[in-house]
Amino acid sequence: MSILKRTESGVWLTRTGPVTEGPDLPAPEEGRKRTMSWPILSAHQTEKGDGLLHLRFDSLISHDITYVGIIQTAMASGLTEFPVPYVMTNCHNSLCAVGGTINADDHAFGLSAARRFGGIFVPPNQAVIHEYAREMMVGCGRMILGSDSHTRYGALGTMGVGEGGPEIVKQLLRDTYDVAAPKTVLVWVTGSPGHGVGPHDAAIALCGATYKDGFVKNRILEFAGPGVASLPMDFRIGIDVMTTETAALSSIWVTDARTEEYYARHGRAQDYRTIAPGDGAYYDAMIHLDLDALEPMAALPFHPSEAVTLRELIAEPGDWLREAEKRALSQLGTELRLTDKVVDGKLMIDQGIIAGCAGGMFDNIAEAAAILKGGSVGCGGFGLSVYPPSTPVLLELERCGISAELLAAGAVLKPCFCGPCFGAGDVPVCSGLSARHTTRNFPNREGSRPADGQSAGVVLMDARSIAATACRGGVLTSAAELDYAPPAAFERRFDPAPYEKRVWFGFGKADASQPLRFGPNIVPWPEIPDCGEHLLVKLCSVLEDEVTTTDELIPSGETSSYRSNPLKLAEFALSRRDPGYVGRSKAVRASEEERASGVYGEELRAVMAKLGLPAELLASARVGSAIFARKPGDGSAREQAASCQRILGGCANICYEFATKRYRSNCVNWGIQPFTVDRDCGVTWKVGDYLFVPHLKTALLELWKELPARLVSGDTVTELTLRLEGLSEEERDILLAGCLMNWYRQGKGTKA
Repeated sequence: MSILKRTESGVWLTRTGPVTEGPDLPAPEEGRKRTMSWPILSAHQTEKGDGLLHLRFDSLISHDITYVGIIQTAMASGLTEFPVPYVMTNCHNSLCAVGGTINADDHAFGLSAARRFGGIFVPPNQAVIHEYAREMMVGCGRMILGSDSHTRYGALGTMGVGEGGPEIVKQLLRDTYDVAAPKTVLVWVTGSPGHGVGPHDAAIALCGATYKDGFVKNRILEFAGPGVASLPMDFRIGIDVMTTETAALSSIWVTDARTEEYYARHGRAQDYRTIAPGDGAYYDAMIHLDLDALEPMAALPFHPSEAVTLRELIAEPGDWLREAEKRALSQLGTELRLTDKVVDGKLMIDQGIIAGCAGGMFDNIAEAAAILKGGSVGCGGFGLSVYPPSTPVLLELERCGISAELLAAGAVLKPCFCGPCFGAGDVPVCSGLSARHTTRNFPNREGSRPADGQSAGVVLMDARSIAATACRGGVLTSAAELDYAPPAAFERRFDPAPYEKRVWFGFGKADASQPLRFGPNIVPWPEIPDCGEHLLVKLCSVLEDEVTTTDELIPSGETSSYRSNPLKLAEFALSRRDPGYVGRSKAVRASEEERASGVYGEELRAVMAKLGLPAELLASARVGSAIFARKPGDGSAREQAASCQRILGGCANICYEFATKRYRSNCVNWGIQPFTVDRDCGVTWKVGDYLFVPHLKTALLELWKELPARLVSGDTVTELTLRLEGLSEEERDILLAGCLMNWYRQGKGTKA
């Protein structure tokens, strides 16, 4: 779209702007050292001589879906105390009632772990994870690793990376985050946003222009240009947090007077410094973001990249919604009648949500209140819920009278909670369409259950247009169409009192005498076997969607309450995508248990006979389950997308490519072989087929990049080639050990 223009070749940023050629430009190798990210990465690098980056982060952060499992894993691997500040927030399971006491039990465990190991514990409903990091943890030039995919603080001069829990464990044990040096993409920002335009409009446009063809996948986005100065900090932060949805690895922005004022207001002026590219900085590609051309946007189900202007959607709602209905039928196998929402040519929205690390910013809420001032959300089926991101922001909204304006218009103000973003709060009505300023609109992530006849859709929009829609009782409306007065220029303050009076600041105060508090749902990880010489896996799920999200591999929503019980949580694996997967995997796991005891069942003997091999060869093998998916792992960083497969006996993922580095890392850290195959390999993958990989252990030891394998489908045996590209020596050793915990138990790595 015209808002964004891509340059797919190399670009140098000079004092006069970006150029693709010219005299006296440095070589790309030298120019890369002049980017904003290079000195930050270099300052956090631990050299090991293998050409990879081995990074140690300044601080870590997790929420209550992930920190229990992380600490359990770290304890099993030798943890004695937290070596860097580790923050545990409680913003995901803080309002879920599923499972009785188990959510509160997890919180009690978290506080006890903070006392024992020297952590920072943020009680429920005090702050959502990323707002706490912005307010209390960031610093120009720092790096933060979080076990949440939206760990993005680039607008504040801090490089944030979201990864699965095992990568947090490595940092807790003083090991490193290992990655090939990422390429960088310049986002050159010009112009200024117009009336009714907000950060989500820019973010959706950016996702729409980059995600589907992987233009910035696993790259670092660097934001610079004259247009940055026109953007308030909340606007920059709102764009930045959504860079996760482009599949980028991390982000960094130029800092300026507005950034400096942000740090000063938060009582940390000493943590500010100027960050900017050097003259001649070299980028592998460029995106030109023209804010003058930006207009209100929407992302239709089922991804933030399904971008359309609100102008187009309002003009032809039926055409756009029919395409979304086709996606529902293709991706979910269910009928979602979104076109029924078009009444007399107008698109009717059932619900509005402004929430979380992207939507619940002070400026967004203030602008929504200005649009609603003196108006009403109406007495019909439409409702509007607003979730501030932290208690300090809530205090400021109260002080400025913004909360009162929202309440007077019929909106509902709710606690600091991430629930609407992952299906654990404000689930819309069946067949409903919810407009949300949140991060994602993946299938079922709003909380519906298609298998039970429940389905709904989410359209992502900016808070401004959600408020405009609320003003008209749910009729889709662009904020640019409304003649409203912007909110008053408030003198922003930050009052840390809620944190000072409620947060446990325990870093550097580890006390080994403090007992850990375990609830009945908190269960340690089961034993995980190591890698055998050979591998025989049965395909227990085949997912032919172009992309498979982690929400499909392990559903979000109420299932998150069971995240501290790996055995119970595994029962939900693929439950909303392939309900038969768990039963099929358990049957294979039972076969492996028999094999380990020396009993080879009839099915295994038949497979080996078709391969022309003696069943006794299985004595040195491992038998497990596997899934095939074209491109698995988009979305959340949650490690459970991989660990649940492993607990059920999963040994491999087979795919054309991994959607994200973080999901591939989760597979490796849980001992799941990350196999890739060519799209034209000539194989039709079917549930029930067996894949035999001979000499896998040898292949790992020798770091083969290609492995011969044989697929048994019915009576047909097909030769094919599997790939294990990009495997580091450490990843190899983890796969050989069976998982990260086993690797540490074998005396590998650096123990705290």
